[in-house]
Amino acid sequence: MDTLEKEDLARYNRQIILPELGITGQEKLKGAKVLVIGAGGLGCPALQYLVGAGVGFIGIVEDDVVELSNLHRQVLYGIADIGRSKALAASEKLSLLNPLIQIISYQQRLVPENAEMLFSGYDLVLDGSDNFETRFLVNDTCVLLNMPFVFGAVFRFDGQVSVFNYEGGPVYRDVFPEAPSEDQRPNCEDSGVLGMLPGVIGSYMAAEAIKMITGIGTPLSGRLLVIDLLDNSSQVFMIAGANPDLKKDKEKSGTEEAYAINLEQFKRLSDLHAQRVCVIDVREVYEFEELPTLALNIPLYELLTAQLPLDKILVFICQSGSRSRMAVQVLKGHYKGEMYSLGTLLFK
Repeated sequence: MDTLEKEDLARYNRQIILPELGITGQEKLKGAKVLVIGAGGLGCPALQYLVGAGVGFIGIVEDDVVELSNLHRQVLYGIADIGRSKALAASEKLSLLNPLIQIISYQQRLVPENAEMLFSGYDLVLDGSDNFETRFLVNDTCVLLNMPFVFGAVFRFDGQVSVFNYEGGPVYRDVFPEAPSEDQRPNCEDSGVLGMLPGVIGSYMAAEAIKMITGIGTPLSGRLLVIDLLDNSSQVFMIAGANPDLKKDKEKSGTEEAYAINLEQFKRLSDLHAQRVCVIDVREVYEFEELPTLALNIPLYELLTAQLPLDKILVFICQSGSRSRMAVQVLKGHYKGEMYSLGTLLFK
């Protein structure tokens, strides 16, 4: 553990006086090594707060350059940085913020050929990437190296944060088993994003990293935090399989949860209660429009605020079954009727 110097004590005073953190926590931060994937909308605020908090060694993986359209949300940069490497520009700005830490810039794209080499030697990873291929690569590399990582994503007014592969907890593929096709993916370039949203989510990501490094609080492992800035709502969803009590119940019974049904069981249920069965596709609107089903579409994150039919038997479906299982978990305690997770789209 790195010993704090006089300048450390002065700089981090307001943090050190927190009884939960103290000198010991600050020393852990000074000795920590964090790799940040992407120095864009999420990476910029996360990097600023990690550097400000005194994380001793930070790596930045980014191959892009600063563009004018970045500046409304990537406030680490300015007009003079347009055309410059984000990795280099970020490193320079962050060093001015806190010269006590070490920063290394990797001006390259994260690909399977360099992922293991880049990750080696770091304690944890913050994934600020904006595409599924990189997110899966981050997940798979962290699983391979047994490293935890913080996930963040933004789209329009909505943001998501979670912690994966932490102390035996769920991994990214437990929530997103496979990437949607190219024409089904959300795209901020086409759909837009509120400028301060990445600042909010990036700050949460930095907080999760600091909690894991210092051992304070409860990291978002097994939970997905969803924030909507348009109506100031926030919800925390349990990730299917992450509840240890539920896992114990499954081990005792030797069967899947009572709410998980297969296609044959669904057909039998429909035959017995044809007028009462309500099938709900919990994918996002853009996914539903691309591959419509003969079902009602209510995205997973809108279930708690949606007007659900009280006299129906709800059967949730999605592309892979992950979100349909989460739907039942989300509504437990809120919906008194029967609910089932089918885990297939039924009608393609």
